[in-house]
Amino acid sequence: MVEKIKDEGLLLVITRNSPTTYYKDKEGQKGLEYELVEMFAEELGVEVKYIIPDSFDEILPMIIQGEAHFAAAGLAITEKRELLVKFTPTYQQITQQLIYRAGTKRPKKITDTFGKTLEILAGSSHSEELLKLKKQYPELEWVEQKELESQELLYLVKEQVIDYTIADSNELALSRRYYPELKSAFDLSKPNSLAWAFPHAEDTSLYDAAKGFINKIKENGKLDQIIERYYGYVERLGFVDTRTFERHMLQRLPTLIPFFKKAADETGLEWELLAAIGYQESHWNAEAVSPTGVKGIMMLTKATAKQLKVEDRTDPEQSIMGGARYVRVVEKKIPKRIQNPDRLWLSLAGYNVGFGHLEDARILTQRSGGDQDKWADIKQHLPLLTQKKHYKTVKHGHARGREPVTYVDNIRSYYDLLTWNNNKLETKKKPPTVISTTPAVL
Repeated sequence: MVEKIKDEGLLLVITRNSPTTYYKDKEGQKGLEYELVEMFAEELGVEVKYIIPDSFDEILPMIIQGEAHFAAAGLAITEKRELLVKFTPTYQQITQQLIYRAGTKRPKKITDTFGKTLEILAGSSHSEELLKLKKQYPELEWVEQKELESQELLYLVKEQVIDYTIADSNELALSRRYYPELKSAFDLSKPNSLAWAFPHAEDTSLYDAAKGFINKIKENGKLDQIIERYYGYVERLGFVDTRTFERHMLQRLPTLIPFFKKAADETGLEWELLAAIGYQESHWNAEAVSPTGVKGIMMLTKATAKQLKVEDRTDPEQSIMGGARYVRVVEKKIPKRIQNPDRLWLSLAGYNVGFGHLEDARILTQRSGGDQDKWADIKQHLPLLTQKKHYKTVKHGHARGREPVTYVDNIRSYYDLLTWNNNKLETKKKPPTVISTTPAVL
């Protein structure tokens, strides 16, 4: 099997449109499953053709019937499914959660859903879990949706069109950035393992190659790095933070957008990214002043302002242009071998904490066996710069190392919210179910 695929040069993979699996945005194809599949295909030396069924419940039948080589679609391993397909080693753990809207009464147990509207994804592991519960609670009722994806069901809960849905914890984590009203009432299941699904077949060469690939990226840390890219920052903002941000988008941002766009045109950075930095720095308050004397939308120091020829730090246009130029100044110090998105996150961390402290954190990362070029590893070591036993061994000494981690995570969240809102305004339709999480801007 695997040799035939290599000869033909094409791998057929079934997936689904979802922020947790596979999606397309203005920069191309993205998603956790997409990245994993592309890495596997590169190892095999082949191209990938992605097949997206009309509904989720078609995925397993298509695999069983041999319409693709395997499915990479955020599938949970269940006893029932293991009779039908063969799963690789797991690459992610999730839990099934009952989702409700904040402001309504929180259900504490499954019986609290009786008489309410509960809709779920047809053919999902959620259906299997409910069928088990129905044996204990015959009154339990729900509707299985073939036409909607999980993100659309979550949107219906947010809009109070339906009372409840069931979502995997990773889906909820991504959705709450845009719909902070969504809440988990309780876990419906014990942790579930996600894996790729293969047909049961005599020739297991492709399955064996996939199994080896998953085990390898788990051991060398690449899997953790990819998961961090998609999920490592999404829980940082709380409900109040998101609500405040939405209010400021309406009240403060509109007059600043021309300045962010002008700076974007000059520097090649996305205006939404610059706006996200500005919000993290000052909440878009041109008169903001910190206790240490930094000022303005981008909170520039006197020295940085002088370097960038910014005469008035409280002038929004000057501050935004200066901040954009300074991101590029820091970015030029990052080794050229480091590519996006890690290059971007490191640039922002350096913007916040200073390039010297960032380099110290990279040294600590390398000493511990981590990858000094990957943000997922470096963010684990930046907080060590607060501890004497670590910072005394590097050049630039003590730093508030937790701050740049929070700083970068927040900017990533603000960026996502801005691009999502921008897409919503442009389309004049319901919020899209597919949303970018990793801008390529440097």
